[in-house]
Amino acid sequence: MILKGCCTFVIIYIPLIYKKRKINIHIERNKTKVIIIALQGVIIMTKIKVNDMLANYDKKNITIATVCSHSSLQIFNGAKKEGFKTLGISVGAKKKFYDAFPLGKPDEFFMVENYKDILKYTDELKEKNVIVIPHGSFVEYLGAEKFLKLSLPTFGNRDVLVWESDRNKERIWLEGAGLRMPAEIKDPHFIEQPVIVKYHGAKGGKNFFIAKTYEEFKKRIDRRKLFTIQEFVMGTRYYLHYFYSPIINDAYKLKKGSLQLLSMDRRDETTIDEVQRLGSIAELEELGIHPTFVVTGNIPIVMRESLLPKVFEMGAAVVQESEKLFGGIIGSFCLETVVTEELKFKVFEISARIVAGTNPYISGSPYSELIQTDLSTGRRIAQEIKYANKKNLLNKILS
Repeated sequence: MILKGCCTFVIIYIPLIYKKRKINIHIERNKTKVIIIALQGVIIMTKIKVNDMLANYDKKNITIATVCSHSSLQIFNGAKKEGFKTLGISVGAKKKFYDAFPLGKPDEFFMVENYKDILKYTDELKEKNVIVIPHGSFVEYLGAEKFLKLSLPTFGNRDVLVWESDRNKERIWLEGAGLRMPAEIKDPHFIEQPVIVKYHGAKGGKNFFIAKTYEEFKKRIDRRKLFTIQEFVMGTRYYLHYFYSPIINDAYKLKKGSLQLLSMDRRDETTIDEVQRLGSIAELEELGIHPTFVVTGNIPIVMRESLLPKVFEMGAAVVQESEKLFGGIIGSFCLETVVTEELKFKVFEISARIVAGTNPYISGSPYSELIQTDLSTGRRIAQEIKYANKKNLLNKILS
């Protein structure tokens, strides 16, 4: 079926199996991205020409846009610092609290009834020369499948969504990069030590739980959802905020482009971070009180300097493996890690966009201050777009 505009969809009924899992294939020809999504035995091939989407744009008047949630204050603030117009997509109603933060308030609000309606207004948004910055709430509530269909130029490589939202594909990616991950328990009958059960998708830790036996697992699992069982690793949590540029080569150099470490955080999670005030977890569970992992905030942190070489090695390996799998991650991403008492890293997840853990650093972190004063992740994204626009390289960083 041929559609007018920038996209062509071809459905091919071929089952695609790799290590008994259905995966994506990425091909690139003549600056045209070809995304093949293997889903329930159906492969949907999508050609997205970024240059076609940008053809009618006034590139002297680019507008940075995102949904009013998650890290939007930082994104708007960073874009303003780099001279961009800003647009906030407000779902439901205009968010009054932005009036309290004039330096993080978008220049214009664009109102929609719900997230799904964003797809209806792409022509209007194109008229405003919009470049979309994805964040966790934006992708989660619109849905990865619909986000892939969003006919607006988007910062980063949206192919990554399928890889990070499926924990099986995520493990293929991270272990392929040589990273050590918590052991995965395939059969819950073999739970012999504390494990953490995670549902697929970016839901801020919602409904994750700890189980020590099969019986505990059986009582709490929601089998209607896809889930993964991992060993519970004892150690200190560090969430590492990277930025990879494929077009600027002035930081930690890779084969192509360079990598930066902008900041780190820890997550404040309820109720796991507070249950010790009431007694041991075992005692509380006997009373039917189970610890949960819903993220409610973020805590600034730095790590001992001797660990930084390994931090860069891990980030570089993730970028290089992503290029093999789906054409490469672009821009901000976060490795969620535990450092054990032996000073070894285990990586339990990746978030392939700006994360809310960067929000404590709107005016810069102890790491980004050593790169540039007053550098947030939101501002670094704006700088990448500004540089690419000036050098006619937007098709290298947008999808």
